[in-house]
Amino acid sequence: MSKGCPLTTQHVIHWIHWTEDGRSHSAHWRSESGTPPPARIEIADDRTAADTAYRMVCEGTALLWRGDYQGARQLLTAVARRVDRGPRRARGRRVPAGSPAEAFHRHRQAQSRRARLLGMLLVPLDADFGVPLRRAPDVREACAAAYGSSDAPSITSLRELLGLIGAYEWRRKGVEVPALGGDRVHPHYGVFSPVRGEYVGLVADAPLPPGGTAFDIGTGTGVLAAVLARRGIARVVATDQDPRALVCARENVTRLGLSDRVEVVRADLFPPGRAPLVVCNPPWVPARPSSPVEYAVYDPGSRMLRGFLDGLAAHLTPGGEGWLILSDLAEHLGLRSRAELLAAIEGAGLTVRARHDTRPVHPRATAPDDPLHAARAAEVTSLWRLTTS
Repeated sequence: MSKGCPLTTQHVIHWIHWTEDGRSHSAHWRSESGTPPPARIEIADDRTAADTAYRMVCEGTALLWRGDYQGARQLLTAVARRVDRGPRRARGRRVPAGSPAEAFHRHRQAQSRRARLLGMLLVPLDADFGVPLRRAPDVREACAAAYGSSDAPSITSLRELLGLIGAYEWRRKGVEVPALGGDRVHPHYGVFSPVRGEYVGLVADAPLPPGGTAFDIGTGTGVLAAVLARRGIARVVATDQDPRALVCARENVTRLGLSDRVEVVRADLFPPGRAPLVVCNPPWVPARPSSPVEYAVYDPGSRMLRGFLDGLAAHLTPGGEGWLILSDLAEHLGLRSRAELLAAIEGAGLTVRARHDTRPVHPRATAPDDPLHAARAAEVTSLWRLTTS
């Protein structure tokens, strides 16, 4: 969730209720996206046809799976194909091109609808996170890594469970970071993974200002703090306020042998004091998240960006630099202009000493079928070196 996240997720126990075999049942409802428990639930199994399942979820009825686990995965794939084709009345209808911002909002609406519908196929979890379905894998460690402890049966969506399994594999294997000499960082569930390495490379290559201390604001996995420490900075204070990010960063720092140089602390943006180098990689898109887990990507009202800029001067030593790592994707989408960014920098009493640019190399940057292809193809990620005026 965090790279870092300006909002701490509060885990509140919700209950889900349904009727099965003429009896009323209840269980804990688990949803990391913050989706409320569905009000209408029907039992489904291997006899449930994909067209029937698609119709029911479109009507707002969730399906609690009681058949073979692999059959549930196949049904989810079949429903996803139908969701991606869209409603029959909309097929073949020409959608006006509109502005980049309109294309972005249509894309977000489609993503939200897809997530909502695919999240309606539910699976049970035992009190120890075992899945009581035929041919189900052992997901207890993956669930415990994301959910923590458990003392009661629960229900979650199959889509979320598959996401937990994938995230656990990322955590177990780690992500190779060339800027760390090929060492790996291990992202926890809900913590932004440094799979887009171009921003890490910018921090690894930019000339360091004099001084032996740095702050890493919104550290997430701790990858940028680790890069700075490996570059020779004697003391790095890495901040975040998301509990998962704090645990994740501390584990990575320890695994990389940097605990004597990097201190991970809980803070909303800045720690106390000043430093000759203050680094921040805020969420790049100023839009409203549709769920808590999206705060790593979307920064509503540019809260974190503006908070960093407005507070930077008070946390820099004389002659120090603030490094703002930011993509211009929002500019190409019409969500924030370059003039607005420069005005925010100037309004915070800062000047631009230099800027280092790089182009992303992730697959979507060159995928012509991506709804946001034009913006992604033009995207540039920059490291802005800011100083006090």
